[in-house]
Amino acid sequence: MLNAAPDAHVRSYYAASVPPASPGPALAGDVECDVCVIGGGLTGLTAALELAERGFSVVLLESMRIGWGASGRSGGQLIFGYACEMPKMAALTSPEDARRLWQFSLEALAGVRARVARHAIDCDWADGQLHVAIKPRQRDELEAWGEHLAGTYGYTGLQFLDRAALESHISSPRYCAGLFDPRGAHVHPLKYTLGLAAAARAAGVRIFEGSRALRLTRGAAPRVHCAQGEVRARYVVLAGNAYLGPLVPALDRKIMPVGTYIVASAPLGADLARACLPTNAAVTDINFVLDYFRLSADFRMLFGGRVSYSKIPPPNLAGSMRKRMVRVFPQLADFPIDYAWGGYVDITMNRAPHFGRLDPTLYFAQGFSGHGMAATGLAGTVIAEALAGDAQRLDVFERIPHRDFPGGRLLRMPSLVMAMAYYRLRDLL
Repeated sequence: MLNAAPDAHVRSYYAASVPPASPGPALAGDVECDVCVIGGGLTGLTAALELAERGFSVVLLESMRIGWGASGRSGGQLIFGYACEMPKMAALTSPEDARRLWQFSLEALAGVRARVARHAIDCDWADGQLHVAIKPRQRDELEAWGEHLAGTYGYTGLQFLDRAALESHISSPRYCAGLFDPRGAHVHPLKYTLGLAAAARAAGVRIFEGSRALRLTRGAAPRVHCAQGEVRARYVVLAGNAYLGPLVPALDRKIMPVGTYIVASAPLGADLARACLPTNAAVTDINFVLDYFRLSADFRMLFGGRVSYSKIPPPNLAGSMRKRMVRVFPQLADFPIDYAWGGYVDITMNRAPHFGRLDPTLYFAQGFSGHGMAATGLAGTVIAEALAGDAQRLDVFERIPHRDFPGGRLLRMPSLVMAMAYYRLRDLL
């Protein structure tokens, strides 16, 4: 589930629903540029595109295929805020910085919408996103959450839905309330990522696939070393996230790769699909280990959930995920699963995003914690702004404190598994 040949995407509904394409060229020989971006996902591509549009010469290195990682496999939901909720963000920084960060997250949503329109990216865009509650305690939490966002941050467009009102958005016995955001949306993530890559190439970005960064020479004139050549640059942007690996140990210690999983049902047909989700909104519950789902453009149910901290995919993934789907939508009991896949997201200790500079020539963004569909584009934009001379927004992100995961590479995962047991138990109460 988590691995594939360097010249192929992981088998998923997303990969199967885009035209097949041969890999781009691998780096061969030495090249020079203003900025070398490592990572061909949404963060790296957005940074590369915006830097090229500002007049920088840009080389982008991707170890596998463009969109091979989480950017091309995710749930595709565009959601306000961050994985770390705003009261925690205010406690980590300050109320003033939290308000700035909140506004940045809204600009992130608008930024995706603007890039789709500007570059005519066909990515199955659909408006509407819904958080749902399973039990009365969560119903109260949702209502309080909406009131807090309206009162503290002026976000008044959210609609709180009781059980009766929720039925106009979702036909499921599992949920008792919802919080609907008309500014949210969902997309085909691989189509969007490939569309960004096409826009970046058109802007002059040189993209090399199958070109893993094996070693980084830091300093005033950084160099990125690959198997068949190297890139000499004025600046380097690290955008590998969960797949960056130990290239820069100081960053690796601050994130944990966590496996997440999605299935795609057989096509439901338009009538049944619209009966399940009448407004075609993307949906996520508010459990810590959550379920999230939406319809595809060809009326499949795309259903995500489960996590793995062991780097081993769960046994019988399709079967176990189908049970979760049918628990939400009993009317889908007769529909098989056509695709099941997984991938890693990178979480931080505090679930807040981790953007910044390691030295004057080395920039990075990571730690989206499963909330990256919009925030990755924000990261790319913020880094491009900083390299162009305006680091005000990057400075705000750098004020978010981040700790190393305890236990080093060998023990941090068992430590996290023990911590997550508490949250799994809380989901059941």
